[in-house]
Amino acid sequence: MFRSRSGMAAAPRGLHQYMADITKKIGDLDVFPLALGGNVFGWTADRDASFAILDAYTGGGGNLIDTADAYSSWVEGNGGGESETIIGEWTASRGNRGDIVIATKGGRHPERQGLAASTIRAAVEDSLRRLRTDYIDLYYTHFDDPSVPVEEILGALDALVAAGKLRQIAVSNIGLDRLEASLAFSEREGTARYVAIQPEYNLVARDGYEGARRDLAERYGLVALPYYGLASGFLTGKYRPGSTVDSARAGKAAAYLETERGPKVLAALDAVADEQGVPIATVALAWLAAQPTVVAPIASASTLDQIQPLLQVPGTELTRDQLKALTDASV
Repeated sequence: MFRSRSGMAAAPRGLHQYMADITKKIGDLDVFPLALGGNVFGWTADRDASFAILDAYTGGGGNLIDTADAYSSWVEGNGGGESETIIGEWTASRGNRGDIVIATKGGRHPERQGLAASTIRAAVEDSLRRLRTDYIDLYYTHFDDPSVPVEEILGALDALVAAGKLRQIAVSNIGLDRLEASLAFSEREGTARYVAIQPEYNLVARDGYEGARRDLAERYGLVALPYYGLASGFLTGKYRPGSTVDSARAGKAAAYLETERGPKVLAALDAVADEQGVPIATVALAWLAAQPTVVAPIASASTLDQIQPLLQVPGTELTRDQLKALTDASV
């Protein structure tokens, strides 16, 4: 059930009306304004835990799941594709594929590196097989491949859209010049075009998206779905001076404490979370959701108790003063 800022049931009008009120658009896709990250599936969440997390997220109204063909190839014993496989098994067991918006990424699987047209085609077929589906709702190029002309990349993606295997296409890690060249090519040639961008963006990592990249997204009508929305867990508030956290991502998250920005952001988050009566993670993601171009921050959960703060994000409206306080602290 959705929760309001106070944590009470969201609306007497019911879940369906609430969903209609908060739904966002990615191209022609209707999505919940908080995406569930699948990077932990097959890594810090095994199959059973992943199923429980997916059930809890969708049980609360969520419908947007983000993954990649490379997840989680960095884990000893994994080869890549584990996250997609778990998601595919889950949708098949629940019979809910038509209710779920699946976003996945290609170009980084150990056996499908790069963005040559033939590699893109093979990678998409592999993802479709693992996901147990005949279409992918939103498909990202995970990392750019400067050795391949943007014309070849967009041509391959356009053919897959025309074949009904991809509904919408998007882009993640790419240089500004190549992004602009890609968007200009699609506009000029009338091919399928990127509708979304997935940048690293959060309260302690703003510089890489704000400015020229966001300006370009606005100019071409791209929406943003930021990854690392909680800065590898730092913005949940569990990393404090002198604390020890047992997490696979503890090293990266704790490093933010050594910056000037990190402690200031935590202090501002503490204050706003207390005023709103919601978890710190909810506030951090609500700030992100309120930023220009952003339609759905991405956040993952390895345990069930991490799901509720994510589901509270759509019902948490930060005041102008609260947004300013957080923005000022994160400079």
